[in-house]
Amino acid sequence: MSNKSPKWFLYIIRTANQSLYTGITTDVARRLQQHQNGKGAKCLKGHKDLTIVYQVLIGDKSLALKIEYQIKQFSKPKKEALVKSCPDFDELLKLIN
Repeated sequence: MSNKSPKWFLYIIRTANQSLYTGITTDVARRLQQHQNGKGAKCLKGHKDLTIVYQVLIGDKSLALKIEYQIKQFSKPKKEALVKSCPDFDELLKLIN
């Protein structure tokens, strides 16, 4: 058994009505499937047309949680700008600090 810590990703999902949802996971594809099956976030229940519009490897769970919280505080236009620019990890850190 490996004691290697899992790698955490931050992701943003767009719904059919153009809402953006931010989350973290160790497996983005699995988490998207869970959301599409109605598991997890209450605000995504009933939404079938979900698309991952941004994902970035964060690494550490604690840091992923902090970044997720900060992005959830963004206004919709600021989240849209983030999705459009698709920053890598280092660029993302500059945007949130």
